[in-house]
Amino acid sequence: MTLQTLAPAPVPRATAPRATAPAVCPPAPAPYCTCYPGSTVWLTGLPSSGKTTVARAAAELLRARGRRVEVLDGDEFRRTLSDDLGFSREDRHRNVVRIGHVAQVLARNGVTVLVPVIAPYADSRADVRSSHARSRTAFLEVHVAAPVEVCAHRDVKGLYASRAAGEISGLTGVDAPYEAPRTPDLRIDSHHEPVERSATALIALLTERGLA
Repeated sequence: MTLQTLAPAPVPRATAPRATAPAVCPPAPAPYCTCYPGSTVWLTGLPSSGKTTVARAAAELLRARGRRVEVLDGDEFRRTLSDDLGFSREDRHRNVVRIGHVAQVLARNGVTVLVPVIAPYADSRADVRSSHARSRTAFLEVHVAAPVEVCAHRDVKGLYASRAAGEISGLTGVDAPYEAPRTPDLRIDSHHEPVERSATALIALLTERGLA
């Protein structure tokens, strides 16, 4: 009997894996309108003049159009990014510049930023406008005007009552200066017109400037 020699089975040669094209996913449609550039709208005025109320009403109208909107609240900044500042002229200026920088970053990235912050000094507001101009970012100044007597009657945060009781000092428009804008982009007489009309006027300004 003869033994049959079996040839070893051939070892399969290693082959490089076939390159596959990476899957390309189409970008998801943005849930908001990107048709317009961002902008900063600074609403200045005395305490309780209606700045925040108008800003929030305008924000709702803009969101209904699909716009990205941010309202930068001054009190929130005082509790967070500006909690190291007091209420001297220098500290008030630093606070305004800080808020202006945050607004500018958001605005140049397509957000409509509404800033209902007193900003009592004209040079502080001018600095913020100039910084926006250098980055080619739209900046609008809106004066929410109301007589101090009307603001004191509203006294949303109890500041006027606290000042009258001697509990605080340096209240803007009472014993601290307020430099009203001479040529604002829009003046809102909040003691003469309802909030809805004021918000609509603000939206009309944005639309006129190609920003909404």
